[in-house]
Amino acid sequence: MSNPKLYVIAAPSGAGKTTLVRALLAHNPELRFSISYTTRDKRSNEADSVDYVFVTEKEFFALRENGALLESAEIFGNHYGTSREQVEEHLRSGHSVILEIDWQGAEQVRESMPECVTVFILPPSIGELERRLRDRGTDTGGAIDRRLGDARADMEHASDFDHVITNDDLDKAIAELKAIVKPL
Repeated sequence: MSNPKLYVIAAPSGAGKTTLVRALLAHNPELRFSISYTTRDKRSNEADSVDYVFVTEKEFFALRENGALLESAEIFGNHYGTSREQVEEHLRSGHSVILEIDWQGAEQVRESMPECVTVFILPPSIGELERRLRDRGTDTGGAIDRRLGDARADMEHASDFDHVITNDDLDKAIAELKAIVKPL
């Protein structure tokens, strides 16, 4: 890729962000996915250094204090962050990079890398979002209620993004994302 770009994809939990990003990456193997650090517990379907780099709070805070994180956020009591070195290395080697983060992280990335392209994924409705979260089977009822409350607040930031995609039809949403993240 001759002019690599940084693409920031954000969405409330359950909007389909991960599904869309995986489809995008499968469509374009030249893209690189930035694997975030997190302090949260690993889920049974996740692998360390594939889905996330799982670290302790002490390790996370050291990374942040040393300037190693491009962005970081606390979500549901856990910390998440993006490796500055990983992103910059991918860009230097000529590959566009996809960040799958929340709106808070997107705001931080825009401040330090204003040339990034930002995309916000919306669910078709709060009712559909609740159904998706419950069908996932990864959270308790209380956690789902908290995620729904946070989702409402997250969606208020959609207008801060360069592009907004409503994920009401998966194929259509994938096509819209592919049209934004074009191979170079």
